[in-house]
Amino acid sequence: MAKQAAVIIFEREPSLMDQFGEQGKTKCYEENVHHLKQLHSAYELKQTSFFIDYALWLNGILAKHGMNDQQLIDHFEVIKEVLTVSSQVEEEALPFYRAYLDQAILELAIQSGKKDR
Repeated sequence: MAKQAAVIIFEREPSLMDQFGEQGKTKCYEENVHHLKQLHSAYELKQTSFFIDYALWLNGILAKHGMNDQQLIDHFEVIKEVLTVSSQVEEEALPFYRAYLDQAILELAIQSGKKDR
């Protein structure tokens, strides 16, 4: 799943290859693994805030490495797509994963809007 998401992300954003190269694609895969682990932890804890806090923290870190808010939002959207067709996630967990991703995307969009002011 994480690898599939990384491939899709780099296909949709060819500029990422120019900006980060093959090493960036590997890092994207590693980050996707981490996103999925965080989603699973939030699911086990039944706490949306766990994943939202992670997303906001991560966004701050990624901004220091040249990524913008929309890129992380786009990455989360791709993970949602991949989750929908994956058989690697428990069926009962999928709605929670999607909800956590949706909430994180919303919070990132809100934070992005605050920066634009």
